[in-house]
Amino acid sequence: MVHRTSQIFSPWVIEDIHAKSDLGRYRIRGFSSFQKVTHFDDLTFLSTGLTRFPLEGYKEKCNTRTIIGGLNAEHPLILDTPIYITGMSYGALSANAKTALGRAASMVGTASCTGDGGMLPSERKVSNKLIYQVLPSRYGFNPHHLKQAQAVEIVVGQGAKPGTGGMLMGIKVLDHIADMRDLPAGID
Repeated sequence: MVHRTSQIFSPWVIEDIHAKSDLGRYRIRGFSSFQKVTHFDDLTFLSTGLTRFPLEGYKEKCNTRTIIGGLNAEHPLILDTPIYITGMSYGALSANAKTALGRAASMVGTASCTGDGGMLPSERKVSNKLIYQVLPSRYGFNPHHLKQAQAVEIVVGQGAKPGTGGMLMGIKVLDHIADMRDLPAGID
């Protein structure tokens, strides 16, 4: 196989791209797990319960209210449904998208999570219940934002990079993102 040189990518990056294409995956994997991931095609639905219609008027009340923090919490997080909008960082999503997710979570009575890299003021303003995500590297950590949150989510690892937390390419670290995350602009 002939490897060409590039003015954009270093030889190491090109070698890494070739290795990934040969393997068909990233080289770093969490816990070296090569198990087959369950797919929707693997699900089997048993239709025995679908042979009769339920009796008209018989409806059990279904309460999905979920309390996180339990009896010992001074201020438990109470959700109307046990589903919340997971953490997605500003940068991966636009400010408008993060604000819209916070507003949607508030409308249905659940929480949204900040994701790595900090909390947007607009996100905080529209979110009735906001979970603040803290990374192992404390990337984007702000104790003032921590006090404004209703709960904390501690990240242990990120996908195939256990314990490393999020990495943002320098080209995406604009001035306002650098200020928010207390980092120099333009640096990985």
